[in-house]
Amino acid sequence: MRSPEGANNSAIICRNVRKQFYVYSHRTVSLREWFIRSIKRQPFKAGHAEFSLKDFNIRVRQGESIALVGQNGCGKSTVLRLIAGIYEPSSGTIETFGRIASVMELGAGFNAELTGAENIELYGAIMGLSRIQLAHQYDDIVEFSGIGDFIELPVKYFSSGMVARLAFSVAVTLQPDILLLDEVLAVGDQSFQTKCIDRLKLFHSNGGTMVVVSHNLNHISDLCSMAVWMEDGIIRMTGDIDSVIKAYQADIRGESFRQGDEKVIEV
Repeated sequence: MRSPEGANNSAIICRNVRKQFYVYSHRTVSLREWFIRSIKRQPFKAGHAEFSLKDFNIRVRQGESIALVGQNGCGKSTVLRLIAGIYEPSSGTIETFGRIASVMELGAGFNAELTGAENIELYGAIMGLSRIQLAHQYDDIVEFSGIGDFIELPVKYFSSGMVARLAFSVAVTLQPDILLLDEVLAVGDQSFQTKCIDRLKLFHSNGGTMVVVSHNLNHISDLCSMAVWMEDGIIRMTGDIDSVIKAYQADIRGESFRQGDEKVIEV
């Protein structure tokens, strides 16, 4: 659910959000198999529910920078996809206020047959920008990406690094209200990563809202002020970035941590 104006300066509100997936022990692979099993009255084994996310509640205010941390499979990327509208929640509600740009997988959403320039136009149109608005940002996008004349080639000929540069450049330069990043800082060379971080700091200082997923704790400590530690699809802890990361690292080492002084992100 997207709304044009925020409530109480909120950028994102998730209330009791659940996302349920189904895992099937047997899947029909052909029409022939389906026909034979139907004739023999052999029932298809139903799938069992697997929760990727359970009772997720969070309010992110405009201009806040939030990190999602946790082990692989804990539900971080699912949260981003729900906020972006890629997934629909099984239950609960999600409200977002403002224009969203997301970089879930670098290059995801690009059409490999179109040129880099054409993909910029396509992305801009999806975000609701007019041709005039996009024209004002176009040179900045190309310059930041650093791919030069390759912008006129089909994306299928780009290296992975070139795709990474273009995807990030488009997402940040088009000035969304909310920016969702999933492991985007894990790619590219060191100079590109430094350039990305500098641009994200500028985006945040100008009032942009960020939700960042990354296993690089140094990067998120540098970018974010708050964090949500997730485990097995639930929120284990929320608070300021230093407290959450300290507790998370202690848990990884098998050490105990004191919980109670963290600042909860309001719902």
